[in-house]
Amino acid sequence: MVKLYNLHPFGSQQVVPCKLEPERFCGGGQDALFVAAGCKVEAFAVTGQELCQPRCAFSTLGRVLCLAYSEAGDYLAVIEEKNKATFLRAYVNWRSKRTENCRVCIRMVGHNVEAPFSDTYKDQMSIIEMPLSEAPLCISCCPVKGDLLVGCSNKLVLFSLKYQIINEEFSILDFERSLIIHIDNIIPVEISFCIGYVALMSDLEVLILKLESDPKNGESVNHQPPKTNNPMKQTEDVSSETLQLESDDFVICQKPMELLGEKSSQSGISVTLESTGLADEKTKYYHVQHLLYKRFAPDISSYVFSDDIKLHSLQLLPIYQTGSLTSGRKNLSQKKELLSLFCFFSLPHVGYLYMVVKSVELMSVYQYPEKSQQAVLTPQFLHVIASNNLQCFTVRCSAAAAREEDPYVDTTLKACPPVSMDVCALRIQLFIGLKAVCHFKNHLILLTKADPEAIPERRDSPKRLLSRKGTSGKLKAPPVAEAGWNLYIVDTISPVQLYKEMVDYSNTYKTAKTQSCIHLLSEAHLLVRAALMDAHQLEPGEKAELLEAFKESCGHLGDCYSRLDTQHSHLALPYYKMSGLSMAEVLTRADWVLEAGSQKYERGLIFYINHSLYENLDEELSEELAAKVVHMFHVAEPKQLPHILCSPSMKNINPLTAMSYLSKLDPSGFSSILVTLTKAAMALKMGDLDMHRNEMKKHPEMKLVCGFILEPRLLIQQRKGHIVPTELAAHLKDTQPGLLVASVLGLQKNNKIGIEEADSFFKVLCGKDEDTIPQLLVDLWEAQLIAGLPDVVLQELFFKLTSQYIWRLSKRQPPDTIPLRTSEDLSLLCGPSFDIASIIPFLEPLSEDSIAGLSVHVLCQTRLKEYEQCIDTLLERCPEAIIPYANHELKEENRTLWWKKLLPELCHRIKCGGEKGQLYLSSLKETLSVVAVDLELRDFLNVLPEDGTAAFFLPYLLYCSRKKSLT
Repeated sequence: MVKLYNLHPFGSQQVVPCKLEPERFCGGGQDALFVAAGCKVEAFAVTGQELCQPRCAFSTLGRVLCLAYSEAGDYLAVIEEKNKATFLRAYVNWRSKRTENCRVCIRMVGHNVEAPFSDTYKDQMSIIEMPLSEAPLCISCCPVKGDLLVGCSNKLVLFSLKYQIINEEFSILDFERSLIIHIDNIIPVEISFCIGYVALMSDLEVLILKLESDPKNGESVNHQPPKTNNPMKQTEDVSSETLQLESDDFVICQKPMELLGEKSSQSGISVTLESTGLADEKTKYYHVQHLLYKRFAPDISSYVFSDDIKLHSLQLLPIYQTGSLTSGRKNLSQKKELLSLFCFFSLPHVGYLYMVVKSVELMSVYQYPEKSQQAVLTPQFLHVIASNNLQCFTVRCSAAAAREEDPYVDTTLKACPPVSMDVCALRIQLFIGLKAVCHFKNHLILLTKADPEAIPERRDSPKRLLSRKGTSGKLKAPPVAEAGWNLYIVDTISPVQLYKEMVDYSNTYKTAKTQSCIHLLSEAHLLVRAALMDAHQLEPGEKAELLEAFKESCGHLGDCYSRLDTQHSHLALPYYKMSGLSMAEVLTRADWVLEAGSQKYERGLIFYINHSLYENLDEELSEELAAKVVHMFHVAEPKQLPHILCSPSMKNINPLTAMSYLSKLDPSGFSSILVTLTKAAMALKMGDLDMHRNEMKKHPEMKLVCGFILEPRLLIQQRKGHIVPTELAAHLKDTQPGLLVASVLGLQKNNKIGIEEADSFFKVLCGKDEDTIPQLLVDLWEAQLIAGLPDVVLQELFFKLTSQYIWRLSKRQPPDTIPLRTSEDLSLLCGPSFDIASIIPFLEPLSEDSIAGLSVHVLCQTRLKEYEQCIDTLLERCPEAIIPYANHELKEENRTLWWKKLLPELCHRIKCGGEKGQLYLSSLKETLSVVAVDLELRDFLNVLPEDGTAAFFLPYLLYCSRKKSLT
């Protein structure tokens, strides 16, 4: 059975002042209520609590059998009976009907109104006749677009709402018969229509379809009435042969069936589309998609009355995107964006709620305590009437829609009660003689009659009820009016008021440690969430109150999951996050449970605090609360204690308190390196440098690096989005810079810190601005280059290092700290993977006067293969280096430069004389020795200068002529 809470969802109650006994009634929009009796309709304005005023009354052309109001278009659709024939009519501009005897305009659907008659239509009600080839059985208006769907015995007819533009200032409402849906083997008793979704119901069957408007996804529709044809007839259809078997002696029963998604097309019900609209119609449906087919077959032994096995209250309920509505009556339907859609239908003792948009699935099953007569579904509740009571059940529509709207639901960031959570009854209110119900806004319209023995309208023999071709498709006239009736308006109380009552009610379970507290608070949370999703119904100021209630409900749920030991205790984290409560506020309201003389902390609270302390929250706990947290983890999860103490939120912890708890940890059961580093950090906070040094000496540096990798916050923390080095990091900068650089490099290799974060860390640590590069950061770059980090882009790293070296050489500025390697190590310029062209623009301020500057220029020119320019530079700046350079670079294809460039250049410079003449002469001799080996005698003679001294070159000529005989 469904759990029952004795809450009070119903508020004020008033009597509708109608003059005749209501036979049919409906409501909708913001304030419209229609009551029909015979051939008369009374319209009322329901503008607030205890205020229902007559608006107008008008006569229909026939006895009203069925009526439906559409807020989009503001019209009333009516099925009427006259002279044993039924008609479909729409009453538009009814608000202009001030007196019952006012003139009324009657026109055919699609009739073009000429401009001279426009003034007539402005101030009088119009009746639009909608002729049909078959008698209408039921109707439904699309709540978004205002289109009208009509159910007949073997087809559904869609009338699209449109406006005829008379002139620039005036247009009139009209319809166009745009589509016929031919359906075989099922006679609709009730239908519901919403933005292309069609639900139809017979006595024992429910079929849900979706009309697709994309021609690429299916076959095109027929433009001629199709022949009745069912491809599944042999397997599923109740054939004429079966019907002939039915007699007064026995009944043929079909087995129950439920088909979801594409499988529902195997139900044996043939559905074909026939387009009847104009070619320029905006929305055209091209094919149909089957979503759900469900058939019931109750136990025959229970047949006392046929109504015991009939379905009722078919309804499609849309939920829209939050905040998608704007004011304005005509544009209202165009601003609604469908988020989720639900379908409800019911047997007398059980109701079914399905979600039907992205996937079709059963959400909830409602077991009624007694036989139901009718039900209405709202985003917040399911209201069910029995003969003598009004029942209010909770629904899961907002839970399902929340997951459609927000992909972050069901994560550590956000949570929502599950769709699968058991539904409950909030109240069963005594109400004598209930006969019918409808709902709009926060109003329930209830019809009561004093005679409890009133005969139900639809009553057939059981054997006919079990056949699809039964007689229930005929629309019955309302019963003859009886005395002792009333039509009530019962308002549901505001969501915030009911929410507060549910929270108060949940306190009765608070000390019992049961799931009932979570269940009722979850219901309260979903109630507020549903009200926020129904934003277009909110009055000014209500949304802020609801948002406050929403946050409060999240806090209550967080308290439950943090206090109760459940398998879902981890939900304390997202609910506390959504509540907006600070960590200090959560700790203050948490229960500190005592069990057997010792405190016990449940998993939910531990999980929340642990996760919150791992985040970089800009919240610092007081010394008292920090001590509570340390004690909590010492009792519940001591292995997390070193990590907890490293959180920025624990900045105010007394280091003596922290050291006392760290000393109690068993080193064999924990990471001794992490405990050692945490103790060292606390020793620094205490100012005990001896204790700090003793702790740091317990392990070699490489193990200490591993400890920092386990807990990066020992070195680096974040506060308000900025990198903040710890006191321990500042101390290591001065005492063990190598350990500090190695640790940050280890963090990078293990993806604990990014490249930019590491750069910012060293700049902040060394007190440098963004444009100044400290030496420790250069040391890190060099370490990255040696380690070959996979995430480091080599070109960028080369560029940063080289540009920094060049800047220092050009400025002749020493590093701010002692480099771990030489600060002018430019060997990376020789690497094959370095793009040398990127560094050339930075060489201009670097003078060639210094050895380092000259070396950089020559290295870069060599990498660019500008060997001749390098020869000129070296001969000019450093001639003693020319031969070593030539021996190293002028090889293979560059070998010819020895005699084509270097030899002539040396001869020329010797001729010119100067103080470097002896250096040039020595280099010339080395060059001639190389050339004499490489060239033949004739070629060697050709490269010698014509004006040279023969005696000087003779030894090299002799060696060149003899080398062949020597070899």
